Amino acid sequence: MNAVEVRGLSRSFDGRDILSDVSFTVGHGEVFGYLGPNGAGKTTTVRILLGLLAPGAGEVRVLGRDLAVDDDARRRVGVLFENNGLSDRMSAAANLAYYAGLYGVDDPAERIDDLLTLVGLTERRDDLVGTFSTGMKRRLGIARAILHQPEIVFLDEPSSGLDPGAQRMVRDLILELSRREEMTVFLNSHHLDEVQRICSSVAILAGGRIRAFDSVANLTGASGRPVVTVALADPDDRARACAVIAALPFVAGCDMDGASALLCTLSDPGATPDLVAALVGANFRIEEVRRSSRSLEEIYLEHVGPAGGGA
Repeated sequence: MNAVEVRGLSRSFDGRDILSDVSFTVGHGEVFGYLGPNGAGKTTTVRILLGLLAPGAGEVRVLGRDLAVDDDARRRVGVLFENNGLSDRMSAAANLAYYAGLYGVDDPAERIDDLLTLVGLTERRDDLVGTFSTGMKRRLGIARAILHQPEIVFLDEPSSGLDPGAQRMVRDLILELSRREEMTVFLNSHHLDEVQRICSSVAILAGGRIRAFDSVANLTGASGRPVVTVALADPDDRARACAVIAALPFVAGCDMDGASALLCTLSDPGATPDLVAALVGANFRIEEVRRSSRSLEEIYLEHVGPAGGGA
């Protein structure tokens, strides 16, 4: 059973299709990135998953249950939308204590101490939240969302409006949730670099439809046979060099690329140094060697377009 299952989900508002036949799954323990421009339908999807909106068609399950009708399953889910759900007039510890009472957390004092340490706010535990920076509030909001130790947590744009330093702290915190707390993390985000760094799989939503869904490694080419680009000092050497490279036992293929480069597909991911040694040993002069891969941003723009493509 997956942590999240979405099958043929559609939803419209006022005759306008917001989601059309959306399908994807999220495995237990994954950090999953749900990507798309504003208006693509990401938040609508999450609200349907949480049981806050009814689907027009299709089926959704979280932890194998329908959260719209299953109170027990809802207790196993954590949520952080753009609003952190915190009171500026209460301290960090008091905010968490308030929610611990709502959630019925056992031994709340120990759990609160543990979470304040996790999010790096132990020294500010008694300070009013109104004095906190945006990044500190975001980290405390994440602590609030996981206070009751849910099996899955939904985070909606957790790095929105944060400076690069705060973004990194939130990114590291999300990874820690997956590792230490063993939670599944469902991440809505516009930050493609952030998603590529921390997510194991992603779905790209544009115009209400899923345009791509796979592991980050498969989408970016980081898995499977690596492709190495070799730029030679003398372009006239390409044909001879390609023949030498193709004969190597760890090379699956060699093709010319552009005016002076060769694209070498390796059957052994660790064979790049051996490739370079073979070329140098055959007296070829090399200007550059680099692993060829695509960024998540390139893949996103390919499916969404530079203008966003949102519905």
